[in-house]
Amino acid sequence: MMKNRRFMSKLLVCFLMLSLVLSGCAQLGQNQPSPSPSPDLASSSPTATPTNAEKTTPVPEWSYNATMYEVNVRQYTREGTFKAFEAHLPRLKEMGVKILWFMPIYPISVEQRKGTLGSYYAIADYKNVNPEFGTLEDFKALVDKCHEMGFKVMLDWVANHTGWDNVWMKDHKDWYTQDANGNIIYPAGTDWTDVADLNFDNQEMRAAMIDAMSFWVRDYDVDGFRCDYATGVPLDFWETAREALEEIKPVFMLAEDDRSMAFMKYAFNVNYGWNLYHNMNKIALGTYSPANLVSYFTSLETRYPGDTYPLHFIDNHDENSWNGTVEERLGQAQYPMLAMLFTTPGMPLIYSGQEANLNKRLAFFEKDEIDWSSLPNKKLISTLVKLKLDHPALWNGDMGGTIEFMETSDKKVLAYERAKDDDRIFVILNLSAKETDAAITLAQNFEGTEVFTNESIALLAGTNQLQLKPWDYKIIIKK
Repeated sequence: MMKNRRFMSKLLVCFLMLSLVLSGCAQLGQNQPSPSPSPDLASSSPTATPTNAEKTTPVPEWSYNATMYEVNVRQYTREGTFKAFEAHLPRLKEMGVKILWFMPIYPISVEQRKGTLGSYYAIADYKNVNPEFGTLEDFKALVDKCHEMGFKVMLDWVANHTGWDNVWMKDHKDWYTQDANGNIIYPAGTDWTDVADLNFDNQEMRAAMIDAMSFWVRDYDVDGFRCDYATGVPLDFWETAREALEEIKPVFMLAEDDRSMAFMKYAFNVNYGWNLYHNMNKIALGTYSPANLVSYFTSLETRYPGDTYPLHFIDNHDENSWNGTVEERLGQAQYPMLAMLFTTPGMPLIYSGQEANLNKRLAFFEKDEIDWSSLPNKKLISTLVKLKLDHPALWNGDMGGTIEFMETSDKKVLAYERAKDDDRIFVILNLSAKETDAAITLAQNFEGTEVFTNESIALLAGTNQLQLKPWDYKIIIKK
């Protein structure tokens, strides 16, 4: 039944795409904005989903040990161009980053624009690039260079809405949501006045959207999409789009959502780990017990269907611009929390400038260059990224190891082991601003080398006393 439904859906999309080509519409662009974060999504909790061992969403092999890096082209360099960013690729390669997620690269609408440069998410043409960043040829050269160096490239896709002067607007008013008087509206329940809401009841619009996504995969060889406000778009659209893209090449899909596990079954590989993000902020403030994180991590296997999992982060473009820098929100707590992101289940994300300890809120609608004069966090991040690359116990999804939490005398101390076959990693985190003498109870001996100090550490079966400094963290690799 499922196969028949999906087959008919594919036929419908193909028919509509052909109709668009014949009518000269296939080359029209698409738009969509996201000028501010969505607090309603950020504060939500994931919907529980029964365990499902069936392989569902396709999984590219290259994603299993990958760390994702979000690229803010506008703010990355003084020039703010694809060519200027290319000069930073060797550093990212040295750090071990594997996936580059580019914030929207498309032309930005002028009509009802916010600020001087406008929101990246108010798209004027889905099949072109922002001239401030360069040309289509420049972008293709960048993708080719990324692939040559071993990176995978993901584009930010905005399917819920477009800018007000998007190329679709003139001839396809029916592709947009309208009020009782026939006026196109911005997304309901938001302050996103610089964008126009798309009408997903219109099958021609759906087909044009999939055609535009396919354009970037087919003609520019991109490897996947981060999908903005994913649940603002019907699930069956994403499932149909995923099928169409998979016919071109294997892709990796990230949903900006943490509520609907149904989106993970056939459409997306990863969604946002907002639950962990917000609780880390609370831990830094002292208003949330780190011990409560145990149930979060141990529930991931039953909460997520198939071989899917969350993307974990301490920063991204929305959080930095609207909610504060890592320094503002976490301070010294950021370091054990980074260690946690790389050693617990889920894929880690690094935002532009984290390796430089970015300590300013980057303007969202204006030019605001990142300062690369020093890289105080590069060594730590690089060590963690490479640790994940080299140790199957820390890999993503089904290819990664199990996690087992140990009993500790201090609820602000987490101790756990990741294990995959003979690969074993033991982690100890003091998630508090106070020094502590914690007792950690193990079921069996663990002897290994601490990653950052190269110190030999032997933990015995039974109770072990450890003196931990404020926000201390230890990662021990079994000998």
